[in-house]
Amino acid sequence: MAMHLDGGHRTAARLTALTLLAGLCALAFLLSIGAGAVNLSLGEVWRALFVETSGVRRQIVFNLRLPRALAGAMVGACLAVSGVLLQAVMRNPLASPSVIGVSSGAGFFGMLAMVLVPGNLYAVLPPAAFFGGLVTTLAIYLLAWRNGINPTRMILAGVATSTFLRAGVDALMVFFPDQLAGFVSFSVGGLSGVTWRHVWMLLPYAAAGLFFAVLLSQRLNILLLGDEAATGLGLHVERTRLLAIAVSALLAAAAVSVAGLLSFVGLIAPHLIRMLVGTDERYLVPGAALGGAALVMLCDTLGRVVAPPIEVPVGIILAILGAPFFLYVLRGRSKRDVAGKTYYHQLRRKNRP
Repeated sequence: MAMHLDGGHRTAARLTALTLLAGLCALAFLLSIGAGAVNLSLGEVWRALFVETSGVRRQIVFNLRLPRALAGAMVGACLAVSGVLLQAVMRNPLASPSVIGVSSGAGFFGMLAMVLVPGNLYAVLPPAAFFGGLVTTLAIYLLAWRNGINPTRMILAGVATSTFLRAGVDALMVFFPDQLAGFVSFSVGGLSGVTWRHVWMLLPYAAAGLFFAVLLSQRLNILLLGDEAATGLGLHVERTRLLAIAVSALLAAAAVSVAGLLSFVGLIAPHLIRMLVGTDERYLVPGAALGGAALVMLCDTLGRVVAPPIEVPVGIILAILGAPFFLYVLRGRSKRDVAGKTYYHQLRRKNRP
């Protein structure tokens, strides 16, 4: 009875946290539409969306800020959930699309496709980015595998792969400046210039990836128990890993194809949401989607208002926030590892004959 009540209390707390996250996401959405070089009140936004059919405010809200906010929300949700999936599959809290190089792989292959098949951006870019993200994730996983996944090997393999692919992106920009003239800000990451066409291009990939991530959430809970326990419970471990990697690559590629190489969303959002809803993937996946959407929209709004009329790309804001957060997580993990080793050696000395 007590266990049932305790479980019900945790479920209610998690649902409350998800409701608060939804409210934060809605607030970030309204701020993204109303704030900028021209600040608009909530009433002005309402009139521009549902009353006016022409005019400056209608142009600003409906044609500029609304598609940008929607794209930012989907990009943030995709990157955050991609990070959740990678952290579960690789059992490493430092795994994220930008840290281990998945975003760089998606960006490189997407740009390569634009060089080889110019003039067909909306049809070629997302599939090419998905292929690049998938191949990169599998390569990093194989490079890090040696009698199991070692977190240190995986991070080192990811950093090396990311550096190599970033160099490839830079090389493409140098050798093909005419074909990639519109991708100068691609490596920084940003949402300026996003239109309704980008929103419709991103929507099916984001919706499919998030849908499959929700379906995989229960399997990820079992996978986190360990390979032997998961196999004993009837889970096909390698098949689940492959599916999660494919969905993670799809989400990262969808985000990269619109916003470029945004950093740290897949690291910051999952960690913060995990503090609110715990480690249950059934709540962590939707929570990370809401948190990532709010994070990108808020950072994009901050970049528009911090130094007007200059617009700071959202990728720079996220890098400023994400780099210290990454070091904080790394330092905390190092302390836990040292504490665990110290306890292990103390136990060995105690039991030594």
